[in-house]
Amino acid sequence: MSSEKPFILVSNDDGIYSNGIKALAEVAAEFGEVMIVAPDRQQSAVGHAVTIETPLRANATKVAGKFDGLAVNGTPADCVKLAHDQLLKGRKPDLVLSGVNHGSNAGINILYSGTVSAATEGTVLGYPSIAVSCTDYDESADLTGTMEAARRVIKFVLDNKPPKGVTFNVNAPSGDYKGIKWARMADSRYVEEYEARKDPFNRPYYWLTGKFELLDDSNDADIYLLNQGYAAVTPIQYDLTDYSLLKDIAEKEL
Repeated sequence: MSSEKPFILVSNDDGIYSNGIKALAEVAAEFGEVMIVAPDRQQSAVGHAVTIETPLRANATKVAGKFDGLAVNGTPADCVKLAHDQLLKGRKPDLVLSGVNHGSNAGINILYSGTVSAATEGTVLGYPSIAVSCTDYDESADLTGTMEAARRVIKFVLDNKPPKGVTFNVNAPSGDYKGIKWARMADSRYVEEYEARKDPFNRPYYWLTGKFELLDDSNDADIYLLNQGYAAVTPIQYDLTDYSLLKDIAEKEL
């Protein structure tokens, strides 16, 4: 790691005033200068959406009474893109952090997560990036173990330049944990169900329910490790090409 103090951009999807982002900013401050650019409201499960038909605004604020922050009326990906292009005024982050998310972003949750998407956008823009989540959805969850896992991965990423296009997805249980392990993304999905309902004016609407389905319990998968009490770190890519299949079908005529 360079002797110069790293400049660290922090974002999330739970909103700039969530407990999780305060905790992550505290950990980030152990390593360098912190700037927070995050949504001004809850933006969970928006994925990598960006705003194209509404003006974006950024309002200055303080997070935890001491960290400089900008609250943006947009998505997590908006926040990182806008910070890069305008709000940081030409400064380039040495690291982009997103979280701490209240709720797991292991398995298929990666695809829906605004937390992971903020970090992935950092990777797209060329910055080393880490997403951090705690499996406990309670806003008052004990983030002690999650913060320690984040601390270890931040040090690893600052000390070891990650490959181009890779984002590190960190998930940890609430409270303490047994250890921290590299993991792959577990095969899983949501079995969606929509309840048909009526509002007070008798107009129909639909409410998402359903359940989470784990399709494998391999001992190297993120969800398995989390269920065993470990923190799991998964290197992920935004390049979704199936190179193995592409190689096999490259000579086949369409």
